[in-house]
Amino acid sequence: MDDTRQSLVLGARNDHLAEVVYWGPRLPDGEDLETIYRANELDVTGGMLDTNPELSINPEATRTFPGQPGLILRDGSGTPILPDFRFDTADQDGTALSLTFRDTAHGLRYTASFAINSATHVIETKAELESDSPIHLHWLSAPVFPAPQLADEMIDFSGRWCGEFQMNRAPWSPGMRYRENRTGRTGHEHFPGLLLPCRGATNAAGDVYAFHYGWSGGHRMVAEELPDGRRQIQFGHAARVENNAKHRFETGILYAVYSDDGINGCAVAFQRHLRDEVVDFPFPDRPRPVHYNCWEAVYFDHDLAELKEIAEIAAELGAERFVLDDGWFGNRDDDTRALSDWEVDPRKYPDGLRPLIDHVHGLGMSFGIWFEPEMINPDSSIYRKHPEWAFGSADQILGRQQKALDMALPEVRDFLFDRVGKILGDHDIDYVKWDHNRVLPMPDAAQTRGSYALIDRLRAAFPATEIESCASGGARIDFGILQRTHRVWLSDSNDAIERLRMQHNAAIFLPMAVTGSHVGPRVCHTSGRTIDIRFRAWVAAQRHMGFEMDPRELTAEEAQVLKDVTQWWKDNRDWMVKADILRLDSPDPAVLAEQHLAQGGGRFVIFAGKQDTSSQIVPRPLRLTRLSRDAIYRITLRNREDAPTLSRGTPLLKSESMTVSGGYLMAHGLTLPWSFPATMWVIEGELV
Repeated sequence: MDDTRQSLVLGARNDHLAEVVYWGPRLPDGEDLETIYRANELDVTGGMLDTNPELSINPEATRTFPGQPGLILRDGSGTPILPDFRFDTADQDGTALSLTFRDTAHGLRYTASFAINSATHVIETKAELESDSPIHLHWLSAPVFPAPQLADEMIDFSGRWCGEFQMNRAPWSPGMRYRENRTGRTGHEHFPGLLLPCRGATNAAGDVYAFHYGWSGGHRMVAEELPDGRRQIQFGHAARVENNAKHRFETGILYAVYSDDGINGCAVAFQRHLRDEVVDFPFPDRPRPVHYNCWEAVYFDHDLAELKEIAEIAAELGAERFVLDDGWFGNRDDDTRALSDWEVDPRKYPDGLRPLIDHVHGLGMSFGIWFEPEMINPDSSIYRKHPEWAFGSADQILGRQQKALDMALPEVRDFLFDRVGKILGDHDIDYVKWDHNRVLPMPDAAQTRGSYALIDRLRAAFPATEIESCASGGARIDFGILQRTHRVWLSDSNDAIERLRMQHNAAIFLPMAVTGSHVGPRVCHTSGRTIDIRFRAWVAAQRHMGFEMDPRELTAEEAQVLKDVTQWWKDNRDWMVKADILRLDSPDPAVLAEQHLAQGGGRFVIFAGKQDTSSQIVPRPLRLTRLSRDAIYRITLRNREDAPTLSRGTPLLKSESMTVSGGYLMAHGLTLPWSFPATMWVIEGELV
């Protein structure tokens, strides 16, 4: 299997499970693949078996495999099963391949599927297991890939509330790096992604292999170096999350990509694949609207007159969608009550939501609303009526004063479909912010499947309604949830410094079109930092832009800055929504810089954000990437008027545009003016 970038070669002997014997730069069309398979065989020496066990797509314990097996299961009585699969069938259709293997003694059938997307270069692969009799599954890996020998380290992702997408580097060594998320959702803590940069790779150059596991219920990752030096990568659902014996199991989709263009090659592949192949936008050609979300303006204190006033100011600033957040339903005056009571609060909205919705529409904005369907407060009318609908034990530890509903129960999903559907059906609402504010009391794959089923049913009933995935910020971001949603809330932090870092790392997987980023209040509610409106606005303009503050706090100058940046974003969003976000290799660790490159390469914008004080006294040149070396570009510092008085020199960009070659920009780079921390330079470029 191959595309224009890469080849994937699988082989097997004696009808055993196949193994990946080559994955990397595209091989010539005439390559002898049988020779490739034979050349992959390792030598043996003293103290070893006479033949090395295969590192197959599902390593088997029955093959004396020395590492972690790809499948652990028991029969209906609890007795361990050690499968011994034999080849059955192979089906290939263009760039898609399906391999089936059987274990007749145990009545098992294992199927591995692979598909290479020729446009995005992303490989999609998954595994399915079927059994003649009910079996208990402990662990099933998606098809296993080998890891490159020239990778000295691996990069995976951790995080916390208000601090998502932190990159961790761990050296390869004999043994196993094991990460498992047992929170029942994708999690702040363990984003299911992995990068394997080969020696010398950077953002913009070198060989990199990357993976993402598209599942929202918690995952397990194994990166293991065997005693013989071979390395394997396993991804699957978290272990022991299938709580009932069944006849059939399957993994989520494992997305894999090889790049000879550094981390950016992987990032562009994931961004394009998610935007163009995974997300199903209701109106893909419609411009992404500027959001206003009222959460950090009013929290639970909803007053119709006040909300109307806020909406008017938001519209004047440039907002195009007004999102009513938590607090509109039941007797929801704080976060201790009323979750699941999805009926409009008559105390706050005596005439229902229509007066507010009509007012918002009259201002030229569309209307969105917040739900947290999978959760329930013990202090709610529905819990008092149906305590058996809660998931987990009666004395479980609460999270944000709430429990989760048992989404595996059809009656729970029916209830939620009716209640949420009535709100959507009775009102002109085109957007739902779908929240998930606590971890589960125990992981259970049936919960995730139930949530998927409910969202899919609502999407079918209301196909014009967009859904945002929020989970205390970025705790449910993955390609599985994004198969059925259209935007993610990256973090509950609107601190622009923190956002700059998170957005930079998340761009390895997420395009601008789905990544919500809002201008927060002057004093950030989650960090306490006071940040200038210019920096807040430009950080939000890097992604799908919105506002989330009380706009009445803005001075006249702040309001004008926000209006100007918002208008810039609107003027550029049509090409930026399809642009590739490229992480630049900044020579100054205080500067996080990225280049948004339009399709076709005719224009770009550089966002150079300063997150800290530089160790050197003046800026180092910033090299660009992926330009045409011989082409001439006009370069303009868009916000040169923001240069502080301590910037006393005369760099060319401070006073005028310049025209230079792509070769110069990539080899030497841009010389920018001096700046304070928590500021952003915005540089526009276009072909002359």
